[in-house]
Amino acid sequence: MSSNLFHGTLPPSLLQHLADAGAGGSLTSFNVSNNSFTGHIPTSLCSNHSSSSSLRFLDYSSNDFIGTIQPGLGACSNLERFRAGSNSLSGPLPGDIFNAVALTEISLPLNKLNGTIGEGIVNLANLTVLELYSNNFTGPIPSDIGKLSKLERLLLHANNITGTLPTSLMDCANLVMLDVRLNLLEGDLSALNFSGLLRLTALDLGNNSFTGILPPTLYACKSLKAVRLASNHFEGQISPDILGLQSLAFLSISTNHLSNVTGALKLLMELKNLSTLMLSQNFFNEMMPDDANITNPDGFQKIQVLALGGCNFTGQIPRWLVNLKKLEVLDLSYNQISGSIPPWLNTLPELFYIDLSFNRLTGIFPTELTRLPALTSQQAYDEVERTYLELPLFANANNVSQMQYNQISNLPPAIYLGNNSLNGSIPIEIGKLKVLHQLDLSNNKFSGNIPAEISNLINLEKLYLSGNQLSGEIPVSLKSLHFLSAFSVAYNNLQGPIPTGGQFDTFSSSSFEGNLQLCGSVVQRSCLPQQGTTARGHRSNKKLIIGFSIAACFGTVSFISVLIVWIISKRRINPGGDTDKVELESISVSSYSGVHPEVDKEASLVVLFPNKTNEIKDLTIFEILKATENFSQANIIGCGGFGLVYKATLPNGTTVAIKKLSGDLGLMEREFKAEVEALSTAQHENLVALQGYCVHEGVRLLIYTYMENGSLDYWLHEKADGPSQLDWPTRLKIAQGASCGLAYMHQICEPHIVHRDIKSSNILLDEKFEAHVADFGLARLILPYQTHVTTELVGTLGYIPPEYGQAWVATLRGDVYSFGVVMLELLSGRRPVDVSKPKMSRELVAWVQQMRSEGKQDQVFDPLLRGKGFEEEMQQVLDAACMCVNQNPFKRPSIREVVEWLKNVGSSKPQMNKD
Repeated sequence: MSSNLFHGTLPPSLLQHLADAGAGGSLTSFNVSNNSFTGHIPTSLCSNHSSSSSLRFLDYSSNDFIGTIQPGLGACSNLERFRAGSNSLSGPLPGDIFNAVALTEISLPLNKLNGTIGEGIVNLANLTVLELYSNNFTGPIPSDIGKLSKLERLLLHANNITGTLPTSLMDCANLVMLDVRLNLLEGDLSALNFSGLLRLTALDLGNNSFTGILPPTLYACKSLKAVRLASNHFEGQISPDILGLQSLAFLSISTNHLSNVTGALKLLMELKNLSTLMLSQNFFNEMMPDDANITNPDGFQKIQVLALGGCNFTGQIPRWLVNLKKLEVLDLSYNQISGSIPPWLNTLPELFYIDLSFNRLTGIFPTELTRLPALTSQQAYDEVERTYLELPLFANANNVSQMQYNQISNLPPAIYLGNNSLNGSIPIEIGKLKVLHQLDLSNNKFSGNIPAEISNLINLEKLYLSGNQLSGEIPVSLKSLHFLSAFSVAYNNLQGPIPTGGQFDTFSSSSFEGNLQLCGSVVQRSCLPQQGTTARGHRSNKKLIIGFSIAACFGTVSFISVLIVWIISKRRINPGGDTDKVELESISVSSYSGVHPEVDKEASLVVLFPNKTNEIKDLTIFEILKATENFSQANIIGCGGFGLVYKATLPNGTTVAIKKLSGDLGLMEREFKAEVEALSTAQHENLVALQGYCVHEGVRLLIYTYMENGSLDYWLHEKADGPSQLDWPTRLKIAQGASCGLAYMHQICEPHIVHRDIKSSNILLDEKFEAHVADFGLARLILPYQTHVTTELVGTLGYIPPEYGQAWVATLRGDVYSFGVVMLELLSGRRPVDVSKPKMSRELVAWVQQMRSEGKQDQVFDPLLRGKGFEEEMQQVLDAACMCVNQNPFKRPSIREVVEWLKNVGSSKPQMNKD
């Protein structure tokens, strides 16, 4: 019964039937994991038949079970594995579970369990796996835990466990992984004898309050590959005995009180397999070791991550770094390093992340830095070794709810040089860094103009130039940076009009403050006619945009790396706080909501449209403010090109989604109201219903029906167990429903609507997993009453039809292409562009076409769907999808034809003209 769409409580009649089967010896396994079952976990399968129960495997994980685990499990005399992680269970461990002495595995992570672990756990002498992480357990680790001599995996991290590591733990000679990170443990570990843990490969003691020197006997654990001791109170020096750990690949001792950095680096250079080394926030006020002290040219030959930030080092950037040819990430931030940035950094072929911020660096931005191979060549960046970390990096080491990252490549290609004393102009050669995602040059002494060549950085997401002495105008070409989500040129000497359009319509006034000669609506200073952009500037900008759009359609390889940052929030190692962490940077949202908090409670009545889904009778702007907590960032549930989407629970208990449109949408208020009211007539069971709108002091809000299950993108690509819960019938139903919604837009509603941005994140799912197309018609708010929509960039990377690189027109056939990509997502479970795949299979459409040409179309299907008896149906849908993504738009079917084909899947093979 696992990995389905079951919900509600488990029927008592089913449980009684299974209990009877258990009594007869026929029930050995009961697995309901990865569903949406609610209520309490039933233990009756054991309680009535303790003497004859044959049940060996019980899995309730990844559901919505609540409450305490009731007694009864102890009666399952032959139960070997019990799993109930990822639920909302609370209360203590049931005492009788310690009577199930056959248990080899207890896995209950990611719940709300509390109380102490209890000494009774040591009765389970056969236990090999104990996973209780991410709960609320308190008290000490059981003092006699060493009696669990077969224990291999002990994962207790992210609780509130106190005390110290019990000495008996050292008797668990079969331990392979021990993780107690993020607890309240303390004590001097140097008295513990780790030398008996010869099988131990991963040890994580981070984020506790351990003291003393690093445990000397730890160096006897020859199998260790990963050690995290970060964020404790260890002191002293790294012992030469560490050279016994020649298998060690990951070492983090950040945020402690170690000394003698020169001695530490000399020793660690001898560990031939070391690839990740994080020593930040130690060695306070020492000198950065120079070439005279570090003389081993063969050291650190496998090092990929080197973090030495936050140590207050003096000295200069050492030249011995030039020997680290595998180096990908270098963090020397938050020190007192002086001198200039060495030009030889560009000889490090795999370096894509440099953080030299918060130092005392002087001199110019070396043009040599613009020739870093992994930042100038997409091919070079793609060939950087994609290493999986033995222990993950965490978004915030002190917050269990944050994400973890298992690959170095999850970090964005970035250069951080902020808060130094660099001077001179920003070189025009900076436009060569086309792989770059983030650039921070803030709070230096740069002067001259902002180079228009920055607009060549087509992957750029964050650009910080504030706090310098820059002059001239903001290049209008920067608005062609369609992925730019954070931008600041505040506190310079800039002048002229602030560009509008593109991402510039999403930036607040704080991005431009401190430049008194800048003008534009965002800073509430009007521009004189002579301050406008010249016709020549317009022509130049159009060329840049055209070039970018063509690259988006035909040169997708140059965009692939941005997808990681598009999907995963932005990260950076930050020695200013907990250095053994990756700091998430979310999309910048201005604290100014756009609606004054003191708005009249009776003012601005919201216009509501009558339709069968609308349960709201009346509504005011004040009630919207209250429901969204004045458009608090905590209530954001979506972000798109047209603005942010907020979840709001209204006074009558109805939950709605409120889209706050961003930027100047080009319509006067009267025109806007007329257009929105026209859109409200587009009503179909497979469209997200527009329930109302409000215009108040220039802020424009659209109110939609809230979709309980979020987007198709979330279920296919974001939710850990999402794909396994979407079986083929459900995926086919989603495709059928979405096609019907799109067909209504294209052929029935008047005037016809071109969506222009069909993608899995714009297909929302209700509580029954029925598909609803979202964001339809919003493009018409830019140019109303047109069935073609002319924009600077149409669509989303991976879904963009090839012809959009040749013309500025979004068409019905373009929508069909994008929908074909969505069908391929449903069939394969893959993203349209996936950097984690081998180079030849990163682009979904091209890969599918290659597989079909080689007669390997069966390999296209999601492994979770294979062997379930739906191969013929999936083949029919694959044929339809490939017709939709035909390179020639005139050979694509109409959406009405697609609807008919999908409707007939499974009953009779759709008749398709494949010519």
